[in-house]
Amino acid sequence: MSDYLIAPSLLSADFARLGEEAVNVLKAGGDMLHLDVMDNHYVPNLTVGPLVCDALRKYGIKAPIDVHLMTRPVDSLIVDFAKAGASHITFHPESTDHIDRSLALIHTHGCKAGLALNPATSLDCLEYVMDQLDLILVMSVNPGFGGQKFIPSSLEKIKKLRTLIDKSGKKIRLAVDGGINTENIHEVANAGADMFIMGSAIFTQPDYAHIINKARQALQK
Repeated sequence: MSDYLIAPSLLSADFARLGEEAVNVLKAGGDMLHLDVMDNHYVPNLTVGPLVCDALRKYGIKAPIDVHLMTRPVDSLIVDFAKAGASHITFHPESTDHIDRSLALIHTHGCKAGLALNPATSLDCLEYVMDQLDLILVMSVNPGFGGQKFIPSSLEKIKKLRTLIDKSGKKIRLAVDGGINTENIHEVANAGADMFIMGSAIFTQPDYAHIINKARQALQK
């Protein structure tokens, strides 16, 4: 899967103008929206719930919404976010007692399913669920806060995952979230990623289109 996707993370957007921010960043070239859901339990922060996803749909957002659950437990929120209009739902293997069941629940409700791997999370949990995955998300920072620096050891994990995905023969997106910017996106792509979550790198700048275009130019190197 060689086509690249850029998913702006709304965690870094202006929450007072969230609908407007979502429209603007999509017009600027974002492929989909990334929504970070934190529960102040699994991670030390509290963000948004299904009502926000539903509000974005009611505002007129048609693009895919990629929901990243940093919560424990996850199953009830999977159902709620699917009903609220999520396109993709990704959770952490540590946050459920039954990974296969939670993945199946996502598919049952018509969404694409993903697993998110923290910096220290082993790849072992993927071995028996590859056939259930549409997305693997590598956390290149510790989850819970935006604006963190990319952890260099993530590159080796991305390389291993690219090999694992290619061997599986499955069409699984390999996404990376945390510290992605126009300076390192090319290196991350070379390691094997094809989907890039970008938050502060976009939303702290006055011209979203300029940053997204610059990122795409770096990917074409």
